[in-house]
Amino acid sequence: NWVAVLLPIILNIPQRIRGQERVPGLFTGQLAASFQFPEAIAAGNPFLLATVIAIIISLVWWWRVRSETRFTYLVQSTGAALAVAVSFLTLQLTISQIQAAVATAQASGDALPIWSQIIFISAGVGLIITAYLVWQRALKQHSDRRFGIGVLAVVLLIIGGYALAVELPQALTNADPDVLKSFGVTVLFAVGTVPFQLAIGLGLAYLLFQNIRGKAFFRIVYFMPYIMPFVATSIVFELIFSYRPASIVNQVLGAFGIPAQKWLLEPTGIFNLIFGPQFPQILGGPSLALIVIMLYTTWTYIGYDAVVFLAGLGNVPPELYEVARIDGASTWTLFRHITLPLLSPTTFFLSLIAVIGTFQAFTQIWIMRTPAAQSSVDTMGVYIFRIVQNTDPNLGYGSAMAFVLFAVILLLTIFQNRIAGSRVFYG
Repeated sequence: NWVAVLLPIILNIPQRIRGQERVPGLFTGQLAASFQFPEAIAAGNPFLLATVIAIIISLVWWWRVRSETRFTYLVQSTGAALAVAVSFLTLQLTISQIQAAVATAQASGDALPIWSQIIFISAGVGLIITAYLVWQRALKQHSDRRFGIGVLAVVLLIIGGYALAVELPQALTNADPDVLKSFGVTVLFAVGTVPFQLAIGLGLAYLLFQNIRGKAFFRIVYFMPYIMPFVATSIVFELIFSYRPASIVNQVLGAFGIPAQKWLLEPTGIFNLIFGPQFPQILGGPSLALIVIMLYTTWTYIGYDAVVFLAGLGNVPPELYEVARIDGASTWTLFRHITLPLLSPTTFFLSLIAVIGTFQAFTQIWIMRTPAAQSSVDTMGVYIFRIVQNTDPNLGYGSAMAFVLFAVILLLTIFQNRIAGSRVFYG
């Protein structure tokens, strides 16, 4: 508890010396004064008492135990005690930060997204625990270079853990809720389109690669949505998913006894529509309007993905299939152990392009969004455009958001390249 209380006081020294004359010993004096704060003294007395008791117990144990391995036992027991103490202090710090974030939000009259706070604080605690594990591993290294890398990793993990557990929750409390919501919509849009368009595109490519009649015609048909203008196809989708009972989709639903939906006019999450308003809003999922835009985006890009997958399938050596069939491999075995691994470069390329494209998506969303859907379909790109094009444009804020979006896309690209790129099989 003493460390958890003292650390924020020390980190607040730059704020306390702001405006004071820079004289020698200013920081040292403030550092010494940090230990004299009433809350630090109140928390430090139990810490000092526990330290003295621990030293006495260690000395008594060392004097009483005459085993040759007593030093090893002492080190292990000390490490276990420190681990328990660190775990307890980490839990206490986590709880105190959650309470502080809740109190700050309540004082400002805002509703705190408590689960996001808990996630970030837990992630920060996880980084601190990881730093401890990395430190233990670094101590076992015999190379100075590896030890130095381990120490650097520990420092970075501690800084990142502190930022996630302490600084970021407070920053989120004061963040623009529209930015957070638009970023969440962007993530939902990416998750709801990229996997489906890749899976459907791969399935169509695999079917069109077989010896079937009219496959050239079907290739053209499936590729046409990609080359047609967004404006024309978006209007067609708006007519298909119209809120009117006479629309095509509502008539199909009516045949199964399902009432007509408002589709592009519906801002409510899909799970809230299914399970009712008592379902938690944070788990409500994408709005019905956003799902329509997801369907349109998937329909638009599956043709492009299928064509690229067809090119990849053409590079798979046919003799591999022949040898596998001789060994008795089934169609699924051929697809699972030959086609998918050899298509991994194509899949990696398409997934990379798809993720970048969904985070940059604007045209189809701007055309299909309606005022009734409110901001449930506004991705980061749409939100930035609204900021710079409204009646009172804030160009600086919009430019800052554009750089944030660029940084997010860059980090996602690097992460995807490091994680998925290592699993690509180039033959």
